[in-house]
Amino acid sequence: MSNMVNKAQGVGLSILTKIAGSELLDQFKLRKFVEKSLYQSSKAGFKTLSQTQKLLKSGQKIKKQRLPNQNKSLFDLSLTEEQQMTVDAMEQFSAEVLYPLAHDADHAETFPEVLWQHGTDLGLNFYALPESLGGVATEKNIVSNVLIAEYLAKGDFSLTAGLLSTFSVINALTQWGSEQIQSDYLASFANDKGIRATFATQENIPAFNPFRLTTQATPHQDHYVIQGEKTLVLLAASADIYLVSAMLNGQPDVFVVQRDPSISIQKSAAMGLKANETATLHFDNTPAQRLGDEDFDYTAFIDLGNLMWCAMAVGTCEAVRKYCIQYANERTAFGEPISHRQGVAFMIANMAIETDAMRMLVLNAASLAEAGKPFHREAYLARILCAEKSMQIGTDGVQILGGHGYTREHPVERWYRDLRATAVIQSGLHA
Repeated sequence: MSNMVNKAQGVGLSILTKIAGSELLDQFKLRKFVEKSLYQSSKAGFKTLSQTQKLLKSGQKIKKQRLPNQNKSLFDLSLTEEQQMTVDAMEQFSAEVLYPLAHDADHAETFPEVLWQHGTDLGLNFYALPESLGGVATEKNIVSNVLIAEYLAKGDFSLTAGLLSTFSVINALTQWGSEQIQSDYLASFANDKGIRATFATQENIPAFNPFRLTTQATPHQDHYVIQGEKTLVLLAASADIYLVSAMLNGQPDVFVVQRDPSISIQKSAAMGLKANETATLHFDNTPAQRLGDEDFDYTAFIDLGNLMWCAMAVGTCEAVRKYCIQYANERTAFGEPISHRQGVAFMIANMAIETDAMRMLVLNAASLAEAGKPFHREAYLARILCAEKSMQIGTDGVQILGGHGYTREHPVERWYRDLRATAVIQSGLHA
């Protein structure tokens, strides 16, 4: 037993050493935050991690993880010290890593393999894992999660969606997973950084409604089987685990599905999100496990996913606005910058107004969810506004650049195509 514990502690220490020794900590100003988190985790977290591994090997169950609600009495827009360090790091990462990769990834319709290693070095998934499993989350961090999505999306919308796919699955497992599901999967994510996961929620039907699904789940012996089809699945071909929404006894539910020969994958390129290698999955009596138990809230599951897409839309709209300001100040017509024209100036001003409004609604909904209060109305309003205004901002960005906006020489046409996904994708991520 002592050898097992020592081995588990060795694995934990190797993870810590890998993170602490990463040059990205200094590059993205994360060292102070990570060192503080690792100090706290080292006191209790890896003792629990060792127990977790021991229990998994013996076939026993671990105690179900549930992060407590944050104690909030009002909507406060000020960021904590940790949140400020996080957004600073994500913004720099988006500018120095995501943005330079985005053009070629979109053109090749391929997710850059190198980006997985960058995400690992950044320790992104450790933001989602509970402290008891080697992560840094000690309570619900929904506001921090949407801030991560927003600031990463300033670099690229599509790459951010792909990079956050596994991160979001971990969030969902922590938030909703039953004791059995968490025993089977959470410790695996803590120990194996190569595991990839994604969501399969969208269906190829007119006016898709996530509460009226054609995909069906049926009880079979001690598990379930899934029959049906899902489309626009991000990074489907490289995922090891899928979270699949399906109807069970006339009600929508979510199931955990491992890659299986009964799943056929067909590439289905879309107008945007090209770097995510979107695909259609066909499930033919595929074995599945139910995600949650008595405390699972399907509506909240959908709302939290939509908030992540909204947050990414906010970040990308901010990128559109900044790019348009620079272009309008540098582009001259009739002897003066086009930013001197009221039509252009008013259009950019409206971008700022609408982006700030979108951000307020998203943060308000996230703050309520983090405090454990009802947030469905606020999440619904945020999605309605973000779906409409992000498409308008994308259109205006192309318009301001004129003929240049229609070419791949400038990124606004890519942002325009990606932003339209905000109104199309239902969930598919999770805060």
